[in-house]
Amino acid sequence: QVHLVESGGGLVRTGDSLVLSCAVSGLTFSQTIHLSAWFRQAPGKEREFVAAINWYKDRTRYSETVKDRFTISRDDSANTLQLQMVGVRPEDTAVYYCAVTPSSQIYDTEGKYRYWGQGTQVAVSS
Repeated sequence: QVHLVESGGGLVRTGDSLVLSCAVSGLTFSQTIHLSAWFRQAPGKEREFVAAINWYKDRTRYSETVKDRFTISRDDSANTLQLQMVGVRPEDTAVYYCAVTPSSQIYDTEGKYRYWGQGTQVAVSS
C-alpha cells in the first residue's frame, strides 16, 4: 500500500522561504514510473494544482501563481518529494498535499492522481 506523509509546514512571514517534504512508502521512486505533484487548498477554496515532476525528471509544470518562486524536486535515494518555496506571500497560505500516480505523462488535474498525503499546513503572515 502506498503511503505519503508531508512535513515542513508552519507559520512564516511574507518573503520567507520554506521547504516541504513528502516521504513516500510502498512505491519506490527509482523503480516505478510515476508522476509526483504538489497541490494546495486554501481556506474556503477548492484544492488547486501547484507543481508536478515526471519520472524522468526532465519535465516539470507549475501553476502561474507559483512559477519562478517554487521549485519541485525528487530525491530518489530517500524516496521523497520536495517543494522549495521562496518569497512566500499571504495568498500561499493553504494546506499543501503531495500526490503520486503511476503515469509517464504529466498532469495538473487532481483527478489524475491516485495516492495522496494528509497535508501539511502553511500559513504566511503579512
